[in-house]
Amino acid sequence: MNRIGFVVNPYAGMGGAVGLKGTDGCVEAARSLGAEPLSPSRAVRFLSGLNPRGFFFLTAAGNMGEIELRDAGISSFQVVFTPSSSETAAEDTRAACELMVREGVRLIVFCGGDGTARDVFSVTGKDIPILGIPAGVKIYSGVFSTTPEAGSEVLNELDEASLTEAEVMDVDEEQYRAGILTTRLFGIATMPYISGLCQSCKEVSFGDETRMQDDIARFITGIMRPDTLYLLGAGSTTGAIANRLGLNSTLLGVDAVYQGTLVAQDLNEEAILRLLDQYENIRIILSPIGAQGFVLGRGNQQISRRVLEKTGTDALIVVATPAKLHHTPVLYIDTGDPEMNKQFGETLLVICGMEMAQRVRLS
Repeated sequence: MNRIGFVVNPYAGMGGAVGLKGTDGCVEAARSLGAEPLSPSRAVRFLSGLNPRGFFFLTAAGNMGEIELRDAGISSFQVVFTPSSSETAAEDTRAACELMVREGVRLIVFCGGDGTARDVFSVTGKDIPILGIPAGVKIYSGVFSTTPEAGSEVLNELDEASLTEAEVMDVDEEQYRAGILTTRLFGIATMPYISGLCQSCKEVSFGDETRMQDDIARFITGIMRPDTLYLLGAGSTTGAIANRLGLNSTLLGVDAVYQGTLVAQDLNEEAILRLLDQYENIRIILSPIGAQGFVLGRGNQQISRRVLEKTGTDALIVVATPAKLHHTPVLYIDTGDPEMNKQFGETLLVICGMEMAQRVRLS
């Protein structure tokens, strides 16, 4: 029977919807803004898709794994670590993983984001494979499945999966909150990989794309309607649209533009919902995140299921340069609601230049 380590960072992703761009050191701030835990439900989604026969889980007590296993109806597990406080921290993740490694697990599955990946890898190194279930605000590491359900498929087919190397990236959250993206390679982990179910490492730069971004910006600003509020997501391509309008946008946040004027900056989910009550017509302009191809669910959790329920999924306008689409032949939507994900269909129309667009497959 496969002995699998399983650990949940119960606070991962809490800062996304409330606009904190991360949760490291900001759990109380996220709570004060009304943030709710994201990772426990994602962990249960992952566990619910498993064929539990053949797996025995070693986990941590409480909401670090035990509760999620019970909620998913899985009884084949043992608690090997109990945190000293209900307010868990990175050292609890590391301590739990140390005990799992000592007990001879074949693989450690964790639910969290880049910070959790870093904590787990700091214990396992390349000796023990790891697999991340995505729940963080930003995910720049390559050790994650694309969705919780994809993670279930990888584990169900573990004997058929190939072991590959994947980057664990370290992101400076303080600079990220200030609108500056600084990443460094923390290490190279081993992970089980099945094509289409695991995400690739992000590429921070695609070279000089200024001209194509300007073409996209000229086209988008030319079709903007005066009766419509536009929500501009993160990234340099959407930033080019703001620059074309003469606006100083938030590079790594969500801004609101009406009649060529910046009416709100760096919005969280609640602020967006309040704006939706004030404006009748809404469009959301987003660009895929890095080489992973996520349009929704990575770095823009402010555009949440609640927001999309009010705007409708047809409010989405996707923009990307041809070079980025070359690196991302498949795009992903992860609203946190599988049924809503299906509403986007099998392809997305992506504006990629001046009066240029192409259909891209949606996984």
